[in-house]
Amino acid sequence: MKNTNDTTDVNFILLGLFNHTQLHLFLFSMVLMISIISLMGNALMIILIHMDPRLHTPMYFLLSQLSLMDMMLVSTIIPKMAANYLTNTRSISPTSCGAQIFLFLTLGGGECFLLAAMSYDRYVAICHPLRYPILMNQKICLLMAASCWFLGGVDGLMQAGATLSFPYCHSREVNHFFCEAPSLVRLACSDTTIFEFFMYICCILMLLIPLALILASYSLILAAVLHMQSSEARKKAFTTCSSHLAVVGLFFGTAMFIYMRPKSYHSVNHDKVVSGFYTIVTPMLNPLIYAVRNNEVKVVLKRQMEKHCM
Repeated sequence: MKNTNDTTDVNFILLGLFNHTQLHLFLFSMVLMISIISLMGNALMIILIHMDPRLHTPMYFLLSQLSLMDMMLVSTIIPKMAANYLTNTRSISPTSCGAQIFLFLTLGGGECFLLAAMSYDRYVAICHPLRYPILMNQKICLLMAASCWFLGGVDGLMQAGATLSFPYCHSREVNHFFCEAPSLVRLACSDTTIFEFFMYICCILMLLIPLALILASYSLILAAVLHMQSSEARKKAFTTCSSHLAVVGLFFGTAMFIYMRPKSYHSVNHDKVVSGFYTIVTPMLNPLIYAVRNNEVKVVLKRQMEKHCM
């Protein structure tokens, strides 16, 4: 491949996650199956929330937005990865690469703030139940969801534009299975120090601020739950909140592992595996966690199955 400074004429090469060996073919099949389960699980969650009036509450509205983001995240990454693997081609155009960066950061950043919004919803429901209809009315819910999408979109647009503005005059082989900004920046043949610092600041804003809000909300929730007289009320509060905390731990733990470690601790292979976890596995686990730990969802699912199968 000839060297060029023109980022519009030469495609990037995604080295991918798997080779064409028996073991990697099996792993690829597993990833494909997990992705299909993820899409089906999140689609089912959205359908259940839309169809059943009992789930037309702020908590489930926010959960439907989480499922929508997870579906879009899987759809952004997996089809291109699967097509490249099955056709034994690895190229991706700069336009498609920029679109992947934008969508990935929009959905990832939006999910950070959405999880913070969900923790606020639980805080209001448990600590201020009488004011819940006022503090979490439909207008506020829509505004919170729109803000999450907007903040994620701004982050995605800025980082995608900045990443593709660099000249790539040497190797265009991206050691990843999708276009991720840090992987592309390593290939730039100009000084990227300022952008890397800017990207690190964005990570702090998009990860640590929502995480701080989540921890603050659940600290107040824990204090309120411990003062509850009814053991049944405590159990219900813990069950609802533990589902959300499990999702938070999975998402923020893997994202911070990738984006907030010092450079000296980075390993490309480890980064690819962890990226695979939060772009493929976590979206599958989210609906399972909420369905298994949530009696309301299980009851609605059972009723819908009985209604359409009998």
